[in-house]
Amino acid sequence: MLIDFFYTLRAAKLPVSVREYLTLLEALQANVVGPASEACSIDDFYHLARTVMVKDEKHFDKFDKAFGAYFKGVEMLTDFTKEVPLDWLEKILQKELTPEQKAAIEKMGWDELMETLKKRLEEQKERHEGGNKWIGKGGTSPFGNGGHNPQGIRIGGKGGNKSAVKVWEQRAYKDYDDQQELGTRNIKVALRRLRRFAREGSHDELDLDGTIRKTAANAGYLDIMMRPERHNNVKVLLLMDVGGTMDDHIARVEEMFSAVKAEFKHLDFYYFHNCVYDFMWKNNKRRYAEKFPTWDILRKYNKDYKLIFIGDATMSPYEILQKGGSVEYNNEEAGAEWLQRLTHTFPKFAWINPEPQGVWQYRQSISIIQQLMSNRMYPLTLKGLEDAMRMLSK
Repeated sequence: MLIDFFYTLRAAKLPVSVREYLTLLEALQANVVGPASEACSIDDFYHLARTVMVKDEKHFDKFDKAFGAYFKGVEMLTDFTKEVPLDWLEKILQKELTPEQKAAIEKMGWDELMETLKKRLEEQKERHEGGNKWIGKGGTSPFGNGGHNPQGIRIGGKGGNKSAVKVWEQRAYKDYDDQQELGTRNIKVALRRLRRFAREGSHDELDLDGTIRKTAANAGYLDIMMRPERHNNVKVLLLMDVGGTMDDHIARVEEMFSAVKAEFKHLDFYYFHNCVYDFMWKNNKRRYAEKFPTWDILRKYNKDYKLIFIGDATMSPYEILQKGGSVEYNNEEAGAEWLQRLTHTFPKFAWINPEPQGVWQYRQSISIIQQLMSNRMYPLTLKGLEDAMRMLSK
């Protein structure tokens, strides 16, 4: 069982030989570090192995690193001058709750949640961790991060349960890459179901049938005929959810974004986060400086545009139905109002969801979006895209 340990020491450039290895085995058989009936601790074995295997103290550091690499975390047992890793402490705070315990945690209503947060901010004077009331890390409090609560406000940290109804932090998103090419070929084939070709522009395409007819009419003298190239004349307005839970789907959304840009000549796009509200943006780095009012977007494009949403529809229901429900700011009108305005303005619309279709039934927000989209929600799969494009082409 210790052969791999021996080779680990050799790989670390320690001058150990088979003789030292056999001596270590003999020491274990002789119960040097404990009775045969009891297993020695990793701490005892560390000291025995170092004594037997290392002949010069200048190699102690190499031995410690090799030992730690082979027996995960052993340096914590032997060197108490090292700091305890932060992630170890954080895992302690993340309570393992049973389904029954999770179900017993009561949700606060929107108004009660906001009023309670206001009181906590006024009352709290110190840091808290692992509790069920104050703003802190871990535990079951509805305020903070790293714990479990079916409905709360995340303050700092990284989300885990995807149940926050509001997020208190400055958030930076990255634009989707429209130059992504790998994996887009099949997506392009699916998108081609949404086509309405028209000839436009200068003569830059060979008209083979016309050339044959004209040449035959000229008694065999070649007369080349040209015609305008055919282009897909469909107009597409693409609205893409970005950031938060959408980070899990960046690669596939970038593939689709690249394919859409390649297939549709008349394309315009905007970003939103979780749900559409009173403004959208085109550049995530400047999303607060360059806002595009949703009312202006509704007026700019006519009803000939096909409206395509891309988003996982995974959020708190408040973000869709509640005034001020946005996780980032106090929106004056509910997201549902804006979604209805968009779908009424553009009769041809569809929602593409990158979340696996099998989890849709377990997400309340997805069910709400499906209803607002008149059940025109399709998975981000080749079949899903084909079904969506077929519906939009009718």
